Amino acid sequence: MSSLKAFLNPIKVENKEVVISDRFVEDGKPVPFVIRPVTQEENEEILRKYRRKDKKSGEETFDQIGYNHELVATAVVSPDLNDSELQSAYGVLGSAKLLKKMLLIGEFTKLGEEVQNLSGLDKDLDNDIEEVKN
Repeated sequence: MSSLKAFLNPIKVENKEVVISDRFVEDGKPVPFVIRPVTQEENEEILRKYRRKDKKSGEETFDQIGYNHELVATAVVSPDLNDSELQSAYGVLGSAKLLKKMLLIGEFTKLGEEVQNLSGLDKDLDNDIEEVKN
């Protein structure tokens, strides 16, 4: 029988430092990004933001790219992607747009993978879903 105490006191998932690129350097060392896990509540808010329903046809569309960018940006603690000076330096407004401007494709992909892993998602999830379908 499960103890209610275990659910009242879950193990906290700590923020994680990840070196995404050797292009961001201070004192000769790469500066890591700091990321945090994304909760399901936050995920649902982001999902709603990128889900659209056509009023005439009733057809629903989903902006997967926008969703992925927003999810990754939500998890970044440092650098502060909402910092106006940083956004101004890259000529953009918004945290997701800033990340896209700052990072190369491989760097963005690496950061996204780290966010997914820290948030409890892993690549095998897609395989599990396919197995259940079959």
